[in-house]
Amino acid sequence: MGKGPAKGYRLFIPGPVFGAVLTLGGGILVILLIMAVYAPDPGPSIRTFFIGPWSSPWFLGNTLDYSGLLLTASLGMTIAFRGGCFNLGGEGQIYLGGLAASVVFLSGNSGGWGVCGLAVLAALAAGGGMGALTGVLKQRFGAHELITSFLLTQALAPAADYLIAGPLRDPAGNLLAMAPIPEAWLLPRLLPPSSLSVSCIAALFLVIAGNCFINRTVWGYRFRIAGAAPAFARYGGIDPERFWVPALSVGGALGGLTGFFAVAGTYGRCHLGFSGGLGWSAIAVALIARNRPLALIPAALVYGALKAGSDAALLTAGLTFETASLIQAAVLLLATVQVRFPWILKFRS
Repeated sequence: MGKGPAKGYRLFIPGPVFGAVLTLGGGILVILLIMAVYAPDPGPSIRTFFIGPWSSPWFLGNTLDYSGLLLTASLGMTIAFRGGCFNLGGEGQIYLGGLAASVVFLSGNSGGWGVCGLAVLAALAAGGGMGALTGVLKQRFGAHELITSFLLTQALAPAADYLIAGPLRDPAGNLLAMAPIPEAWLLPRLLPPSSLSVSCIAALFLVIAGNCFINRTVWGYRFRIAGAAPAFARYGGIDPERFWVPALSVGGALGGLTGFFAVAGTYGRCHLGFSGGLGWSAIAVALIARNRPLALIPAALVYGALKAGSDAALLTAGLTFETASLIQAAVLLLATVQVRFPWILKFRS
């Protein structure tokens, strides 16, 4: 008897997952090419880049801490994106949130966690206020949030710089920074001497809560539909415009909370330019995760490892500042690539 056609099976990879894998794979390939061309000694630089972030408790803790900050900030970006808005003010929201929290910390005169709670509220209000203003300008006056969120950051960040380096500067120190936050109010460290704190755990809980809201609740469904398909939402009786202000407000508040985590957990004080591009990196993480909350966790971890790897290579393997910046810019550029078609692999048995 003749044999029938060979049977097989298919491995189906959804478009968003395949796109994220393609983005990260392309980013790693670009990194290898850049380091092979521009690094003074490519071998040690590449080895340090990929192994450095995990080579010691100090490097590991710092990598996880930065990933936790990215996780909180990118969740804010994702909330805005899923609500039909694009937030370019994350950098300013983080910066103003950290500044507001530091002012509360340094003006508090009582012990306990009450001052810490007030600092959290101040950070949420600073970031959320910036986001809410952007949403109101979009809803009431038709001003595009891309422009207004960016301009708010460009206007308020220099004002924050002036306060930190001027009236609020610590006169007892040589840094352009405010006074250190009292140790009693700092977030507990998890892996000393690294900067890893409980903010990383809080970020995980926030992402899980955000995923439950978006994918498991009626309001989350309406929120998601209003952002993804406004015309369909209107047909179903949902006004997409009513979600703009909440989306940008919550996204901004999470940016402000990131600033709180940075000053109370990572640095222990508010210094000039402490946000350091964190808001822009959060956009890249959200794009890599395709605005899916749970996918933010591996995306933030990988992006944080790439950042830590470039810093480790910069410190120990002679990688130049320009090459490290070029690597991060290449990853940010690749994060904007959107792949929507699935990938199907066929196997014969």
